[in-house]
Amino acid sequence: MRKIFISILIAVVAMVSLYFVFREPFDRFNPWTEQEYVYVEVQEEPVDDDGRYKYREQGVTASGKTKRVVFSASTRLEQGALVKVLAKGSYTVEYQLIQEDEMPTY
Repeated sequence: MRKIFISILIAVVAMVSLYFVFREPFDRFNPWTEQEYVYVEVQEEPVDDDGRYKYREQGVTASGKTKRVVFSASTRLEQGALVKVLAKGSYTVEYQLIQEDEMPTY
């Protein structure tokens, strides 16, 4: 009985660990993860990601919830640029630069 419990515990820990390690691909292919737009103002400096610029920014959804998103761009975005990110969990589907009047107001 003890061996079965330990085996189940190890399996659960392994599955949870794999989810956190591979969260982005899991969210990308998971049909139950919903897509939502997150509105972001670029404030932080990007990280070099093999010739691309990787941004980790805090944004707000259309419903007013704050959400952290990670996206990459082939060109460096100006600080203060407004971006509309289509996020599916922790996976970024696409992003587009927007004007100030397209940002949601709360």
